[in-house]
Amino acid sequence: MTARETIRRALVTGGSGDIGGAICRALAAAGHAVCVHANTERARAEALAAEIERAGGRAEVLVFDLTDAAATRAALERALATGPIEVLVHNAGIHDDAPLAGMRDAQWHRVIDVSLHGFFHVVQPLLLPMARARFGRIVCVSSVAAQLGNRGQANYAAAKSALHGAAKSLAREMAGRGITANVVAPGIIAGRMSAAAFDAATIRQLVPAGRAGTPEEVAALVAFLCGEAAGYVNGQVIGVNGGMV
Repeated sequence: MTARETIRRALVTGGSGDIGGAICRALAAAGHAVCVHANTERARAEALAAEIERAGGRAEVLVFDLTDAAATRAALERALATGPIEVLVHNAGIHDDAPLAGMRDAQWHRVIDVSLHGFFHVVQPLLLPMARARFGRIVCVSSVAAQLGNRGQANYAAAKSALHGAAKSLAREMAGRGITANVVAPGIIAGRMSAAAFDAATIRQLVPAGRAGTPEEVAALVAFLCGEAAGYVNGQVIGVNGGMV
């Protein structure tokens, strides 16, 4: 790790969740100053930022609704006024499951809005500042559902798989400016959401490794992709899924 790398500022959307929190901790441990994003979970984000600071890291909390383009841009402009944001991890996403035949318009649009439109709203204002600095790391957190599909999750799979194409295109556009864009696609990861959906027997059936992954295993890969050493890794979709794909 270089001295320069230790002062890079990293924004993690959806930073108050299980995977987002692990990513924030891993980036802070790698020397980044972490911006923990939240929308409805401000208290969790503030608790995480305080935890990171107690451990000797640097953290702040940014609260805004990714689905609101104007609010997102305003929040980012305020953040950029205090220093550059050179690393972005777009981890925010929601589930609202239903078979497509019975899915309501609101279910489809809300899931797409957070993962896909939220990606545009948060990435686009950061690209020119990254390009001027000739350094940027963008990592999208997707899902194995985007690669395999999943019953009841056509909206979620559509939103996450769209990030694959967006990241691959962005990698081609910005590579010459020292900016990378990659995707990490977790499988079944232990946490609040998976605990309600999968019991141990189901996990053994679905996952060749026979277990759920941990948020820390996802975060370790994300942290690598955000670092100096990953400068030649660009436009990739990398699974963390125990062999599901």
